[in-house]
Amino acid sequence: NMSLISPATFADLRRMSGDELINDVIDAFLDDAPTMVAAMQAAVGTHDVESFRRNAHSMKSNADTFGATALAALARELEAMGRAGDLNVGTRLEVLRAACDAVSSELEGMRI
Repeated sequence: NMSLISPATFADLRRMSGDELINDVIDAFLDDAPTMVAAMQAAVGTHDVESFRRNAHSMKSNADTFGATALAALARELEAMGRAGDLNVGTRLEVLRAACDAVSSELEGMRI
């Protein structure tokens, strides 16, 4: 079962933040991720390309923090679409949400 999170990136993050703060970093992701996906969904409805792009960018950065490369790649693609003003995302948000949920459940299990 392949990890969705880079063990090396996570180890670096844990070393930098320290054991007492790593749970806070994880919890911030767990709190923010669903909000970002919901904001992107809403932005598609209102054709708010700036909100869409900004939330996709934040998701990409947050995913990169943990080395969640597949999630980061999906978010990067959506960010580029937002920048291009193209919100014809098809099923990409469902795919992003599923990837997000998978990363979130893996992170839950990595709390110390």
